Amino acid sequence: MVNISWCCKQKDGIKLIEPNDNLAQAYSQMAEDAIGTMNREKNQNLIFGISACYYSMYYSLYSIMIKLGVKCEIHSCRLEFMRQFLLGYYSQEDLKLIKKSFDLRSLAQYYPSKIIKKEDSDFIISQAPIFLNKSKEILLKINQKDIEKIRGELSKAIKN
Repeated sequence: MVNISWCCKQKDGIKLIEPNDNLAQAYSQMAEDAIGTMNREKNQNLIFGISACYYSMYYSLYSIMIKLGVKCEIHSCRLEFMRQFLLGYYSQEDLKLIKKSFDLRSLAQYYPSKIIKKEDSDFIISQAPIFLNKSKEILLKINQKDIEKIRGELSKAIKN
């Protein structure tokens, strides 16, 4: 099972870096672009539509992490970071949504012969723009005090 301690010990796991607003905005734009791809592909190639859907959420979450000065290249560790440190901003339903989209993206890309329920793909695709908008609001709302608090908590986890 993935946990923060494990994620902090991995080569490409969770690391503290300098917070970077410009890079955070770039990831937010990538999330926006992924929504466009999702909308174009959802009726043409569902695998790519689902993948773009997930990546819109992934990039929007990562934009917040970069604003906080947190780097991580392991998908499951980003989700664990969200669960551990960002539930004051995101809801449990948001976490379930991004996990569901992560699972569907994995299923679509790595097991293309498996059937994906239309209601599942329709659900995540309908929710992706809402998740992106919420992430943009969080980007605007997070202040220096919030950043220092989260970085302090993460720093303790990294030392353990």
